[in-house]
Amino acid sequence: MSDRGTWGSRVGFVLAGAGSAVGLGNIWGFPTRVGENGGAAFVLVYLVCVIFICLPIMIAELAIGRRTQSDPVGAYAKLRPGTRWWMAGGLGVAAGANFTFASGVMGSGIWCFIVLLCRSRVGPGLHLVQCEWCSQW
Repeated sequence: MSDRGTWGSRVGFVLAGAGSAVGLGNIWGFPTRVGENGGAAFVLVYLVCVIFICLPIMIAELAIGRRTQSDPVGAYAKLRPGTRWWMAGGLGVAAGANFTFASGVMGSGIWCFIVLLCRSRVGPGLHLVQCEWCSQW
C-alpha cells in the first residue's frame, strides 16, 4: 500500500474543512439571505441546521475516513465487506463529479447569456440594438 499524505497542522485541516464546507455560495449568499429573510431569525435557523445536520455528517465522514484510511468507495467496502455498501461511496463520488460538470455547464451558459445580453438589447419593433456601454467586448 502506498504512503498517504497527512495534514501538516490541525489549523490547516480545520481551515481546509471550513473552506470546503462553507463554499463560495454561502459566502456570497449568506448576507443576501439574512437581509431578505428577517435577519436574526434566519441566522438562528441557519446555525441550528449547521449544528444538527452538517456537523454530524462531517464527523461521520471524518470517522469513516480515519478508520479505513481509504478512498470513499474503498472505505465503505472495508466497513461492510461482502455487501453492496461500496455503492454508497461510488454514489458520493458520482454526485460530486456530476455537480462539478453541471456547475461548469451552468456557469458557461450564464456567462454566454450575460455577454449576449450586454452585446445587444431589444429595441423598438423587437430588433436587436447594439449596447453602447459594452461595445468594447
